[in-house]
Amino acid sequence: MEVVYLCEWEKRPKSNHCPSIPLVCAWSCRNLIAFTTDLKNEEEEKDLSHMIHIIDTEHPWDVNSINSGHTEVISCLEWDQSGSRLLSADGDGQIKCWAMTEHLVNSWESTQSSSVDGDPIVALSWLHNGIKLALHVEKSGSTNFGEKFSRVKFSPSLTLFGGKPMEGWLAVTVSGLVTVSLLKPNGALLSASESLCRLRGRVALADIAFTGGGNIVVAASDGSSASPVQFYKVCVSVVNEKCRIDTELLPSLFMRCTTDAVRRDKYPAVTHLKFLTRENSEQVLLCASSQMGSIVECWSLRKEGLPVNNIFQHRSPVVGEKQPMILKWRILSATNDLDRVSAVALPKLPISISNTDLKVASDTKFCPGLGLALAFHDGSIHILHRLSLHTMGMFYGTSGSSQRVGEEPAIKRQRAGGPTVHFKALQFSWTSLALVGVDNHGKLNMIRVSPSMGQMLDMNTLLRHLLFLLEYCIVTGYDWWDVLLHVQPGMVHNLVEKLHEEYMRQNQALQQVLATRIVAVKASLCKLSSATAARACDFHAKLLLIAISSTLKSLLRPHVLNTPDKSPGDRLAEICTKNTDTDIDKVMINLKTEEFVLDGPPLQSLQQLIQWVGDFVLYLLSNLPNQQGSIVRPGFGFLRDGPSLGMLREMMVMIRIWGLLKPGCLPIYTATSDNQDSMSLLFRLLTKLWLCSRDESHPQEPDETLLDECCLLPSQLLVPSMDWLPINDGVITKIQTKHQLRLQFGKPYTLPGLNSQMEIFSRSPASQRMDNLRCLHMGISPTEDSKACTRCGCVTMLRSPNKTNAMKQWEQRWIKNCLCGGLWRKIPNSLS
Repeated sequence: MEVVYLCEWEKRPKSNHCPSIPLVCAWSCRNLIAFTTDLKNEEEEKDLSHMIHIIDTEHPWDVNSINSGHTEVISCLEWDQSGSRLLSADGDGQIKCWAMTEHLVNSWESTQSSSVDGDPIVALSWLHNGIKLALHVEKSGSTNFGEKFSRVKFSPSLTLFGGKPMEGWLAVTVSGLVTVSLLKPNGALLSASESLCRLRGRVALADIAFTGGGNIVVAASDGSSASPVQFYKVCVSVVNEKCRIDTELLPSLFMRCTTDAVRRDKYPAVTHLKFLTRENSEQVLLCASSQMGSIVECWSLRKEGLPVNNIFQHRSPVVGEKQPMILKWRILSATNDLDRVSAVALPKLPISISNTDLKVASDTKFCPGLGLALAFHDGSIHILHRLSLHTMGMFYGTSGSSQRVGEEPAIKRQRAGGPTVHFKALQFSWTSLALVGVDNHGKLNMIRVSPSMGQMLDMNTLLRHLLFLLEYCIVTGYDWWDVLLHVQPGMVHNLVEKLHEEYMRQNQALQQVLATRIVAVKASLCKLSSATAARACDFHAKLLLIAISSTLKSLLRPHVLNTPDKSPGDRLAEICTKNTDTDIDKVMINLKTEEFVLDGPPLQSLQQLIQWVGDFVLYLLSNLPNQQGSIVRPGFGFLRDGPSLGMLREMMVMIRIWGLLKPGCLPIYTATSDNQDSMSLLFRLLTKLWLCSRDESHPQEPDETLLDECCLLPSQLLVPSMDWLPINDGVITKIQTKHQLRLQFGKPYTLPGLNSQMEIFSRSPASQRMDNLRCLHMGISPTEDSKACTRCGCVTMLRSPNKTNAMKQWEQRWIKNCLCGGLWRKIPNSLS
């Protein structure tokens, strides 16, 4: 474990910290982090502690601080399962729901709110949507994604008509109320509150979990370790357009340290109460503390038989056959006396904990999802096994070194007079490969957590672990930034190859669903190493190619309505594959031209996309002779990629037919002679190249005549320069070294380019800016506001310059996410 980067606030002369304010932090599956700070500014009346700060992990300096409108200290932050909406709750009973404005990660607005006036909120959660996966470590060598990540039968907390999960949230207040707000499909809120049990008591700590049957379980404690920890079952239903809450008492427990003669009064306060996972209401983690130290216990709910007296056993034969069962809390494990715990983080990876899975995990040293993190007041973090509470790894604060279990720190650090830096809030990422901590100085620390917790692994096993977690991200659609933290430049090539092999083993339907996501993962992996930077260019071009191809094909209309089984796009693909003729006009004859009849304006407006396809084909062919050397150049990946070349060939045919209807939509080439037919020349060479790579099992090398003709291309046509890679200004390519980065909120981070090879494919600052989605040039210093992708850096204008429907339809496809699936952030004009 080591710190990857540390982000701090700008020093202000009159600001200080309030050590008594609790901090909260939440990490979403899209790798957005929301957190609060305890900074107070003496000059201004405005309290900074009521602000919510949101960052994306790739650009931590680009913080968006929301003036939340909360009047008291914020006590809870919770992301929803899609990772794009945030709940916040405060000490005055206010709950607010935040969503992105215009789908930009650095601009948020409050969409809904509910409140229980004056009643501080101690626990908050979204209702469960009924989607639950289990990761099976023992199946990590299996070929089928469905076996590795199986869907678990789980009921949503509340369903609408037709079984669709209803959205909403649930909170527990200090006075023992449980309050529920439901979002109706029309946008209205239904709210209701109910006390947890008849005798309302103070609830200092609470946590919320869900059962597979659709019920909600609430654990509550009044903060004293001498009192029992109570558990309640909560059922939410909608009756006659009103929300109804039913509660029921479940078995409770007393912490073992209070019944233990030695430690009876040693730990008076319960400081942390958490269910081990949201979906497991049968295991709970408790921490009791004093001013000096803490103790942590893990409890589990078991079914046990109730012994029956012999007298009753003979009377009723039924009882004798079947022993009555009751539910009882049993202690699973407990730690020894520890230092004082300041924060707890639980793993979010839904790993299956059956005995075989646990055995395989310990054999292969696979730890993500099995460890929980405890932060202590001396600034260290320990990672403990979530069932046995054995220490798996340690991290010693800002001294930056991490040690294996059992080693003593080289120098016992001298206790300084002032309070040491320690974490007040701690959260795991969704794959448990990173921890984020907010310390008592308001700094944000990003900590890398190795998949084997520092145990030595051979390269193959490490690659397999990372591959397994990458596949999990591909299947769930979560962001994979935290997996990239562990990829060294030398691993990139192997990972990309293995990922491709695994993907090719899946069934056809799943391959189609994951097609673009897998290309995006390969692109972000290839950027991590300068040796594979050229391949990253290919993967980006491929994403754009797939998107343009599907858009152009969607414009084709069947001539008669009761068409046979195939759509015009499929029929076009089929004819192009069968007909290996190198003459474009002979291929055209076989197509029904009625399907291609379109109005002029849509074609004219798509000219910039058509132009990109035309330029791309020309670039590929004219660079074919250069690709024979040992250096991999952009475009190399396409030379053996039969399907992509076939796609380009289909598009050339479509464009050619449309060009007969509307000459204005054809790509424009600058040719040296007036009477040459550029399209048919390119099509002829493209077909020859496609025939070489069509058979994937035996690709042939392009023959000499083809290479000679391609060598002549630059003398016949002007070859455009391709704008390959968007500028990547994120932090991921800069942190592969072991040095930690020191960043500052609000100040863009610039570092001399470590990957000099990367810079070749990006632009020099003075060149034209590209709008990567619309394939337009925006000039050297654009006046338009633009947005950039948080993952690949792709830039596009915020406002659409187009009026036509066809182009609007293209833009609508990318309004929420970039081509690669990353989120958008607004970038200021001066930077862009």
